[in-house]
Amino acid sequence: MSSLSLTLAQFAVDLRYEDIPESIVAVTRNALIDSVGVMVFGSTLPWSQIVIDYATAYGAAGTSTIMGTQAKVATPFAALANGTLAHAFEMDNLRQPSAGVHHGSTIAPALLAMAEERGSSGREVITAFVAASEVMSRIGLAADNTAEKLGFHSPGLTGTFGSAIAAGRLIGLSAEQMAQAFGIAGSLCSGLLAFSKAGNGGMVKRLHTGRASEGGVLAARLAAGGFQGPSVVFEGKFGFFEAFTRSPKMEALFAGLGETWETARICTKRYPCHITAHTPVRALDELKTAHGFGGDDIAEIHVASSEKVLSHHNLTKASDITTVQYSLPFCLATTAYRDPGDPNSFLNNPHEDAGIVALAQKVHVTLNEESLQPGFAWATRMRIVLKDGRELSNARRDFRGAPSDPMSDEEFDQKFLATTGSLGERAPALLSRLRRLEQLTDLRELCAA
Repeated sequence: MSSLSLTLAQFAVDLRYEDIPESIVAVTRNALIDSVGVMVFGSTLPWSQIVIDYATAYGAAGTSTIMGTQAKVATPFAALANGTLAHAFEMDNLRQPSAGVHHGSTIAPALLAMAEERGSSGREVITAFVAASEVMSRIGLAADNTAEKLGFHSPGLTGTFGSAIAAGRLIGLSAEQMAQAFGIAGSLCSGLLAFSKAGNGGMVKRLHTGRASEGGVLAARLAAGGFQGPSVVFEGKFGFFEAFTRSPKMEALFAGLGETWETARICTKRYPCHITAHTPVRALDELKTAHGFGGDDIAEIHVASSEKVLSHHNLTKASDITTVQYSLPFCLATTAYRDPGDPNSFLNNPHEDAGIVALAQKVHVTLNEESLQPGFAWATRMRIVLKDGRELSNARRDFRGAPSDPMSDEEFDQKFLATTGSLGERAPALLSRLRRLEQLTDLRELCAA
């Protein structure tokens, strides 16, 4: 059995709640609050309903809740549905700096579904989340953001391992079985970025994290039954890193494991758009607020950002909402005309708004050399040219919700209540249970009426 798989697996199964610093418990609690909230919001969207219908048709009479609904389905189908709902509107949390890992839409859905099936305690859920986060983040770091350069959507790859750990912890896998789950999970990774170049079909992006969540449950359950995968899934010929990445940084797999807490780097979204747009959106929104201009007043937007934006997100054509959220020019144009913090600003078809479409063509993206420095991947410089001749500038390295500028508990609660309006009076009660998560002895209490 691979020493790489076994070492990671051993950490994943050995971690105890008592080993986790209180600060990391607090980050995890807020990450789960954030995740449940965006799942509930996601459940209200038409494309999500298609997946909900699928899950209820084939997974009926199960034990695990599809968030935002009264439906209980079999655990793999709940993981699939909730993973899709969590990523349904670009509001799920992830790592800063980006490493292709989305904790809230890959770990949390499998974790909560399995915990509800098993009646796991809140402390078991927190520990499983942290174990999954620590290993999944390091897999992402070792991949060094090269999977997306090859056309793969990274959370659909890394998330399968994270969800396997989360589910595997709760069903009591041994280290050897967890290593087998890794071997199985490697063959369940999926997700292509074809939509980003096609300009359409972006709805499928939502499914990538759902499939990762579902795949982790499948991998863990099969491993528990004795099913086997390759022992060298990480380092072997045609293994994960050879197939999905280029020049991986294998030393990152174990760097600081158990000592440096990657979970502390979880980043929360304040705007419903791709994470690479958040710093530019904040920079533009600050200028708009300070100087009182709107979209019709802008002649040009010049933004210096990262290589990732230039290669993947500099899109000036969009025929669906997902592509708008993925495109920096459209995100900035939408921000100029609308409130970027309001999900309806992106939900109400900005790609059909003539002003937004026209302004997106006037966004000029260049490389910000500062973004090449370690830790500054989201650094942004912006210059706005107004039609009255004024030029306004702003520069930012982060945004509210990043670990470098974290949200308060009160802000997490506000986002949760804003995203769970569809629950009516049940939302505050659900929030209260999540706030005392580590005190719950049975996760089935969480979704009680």
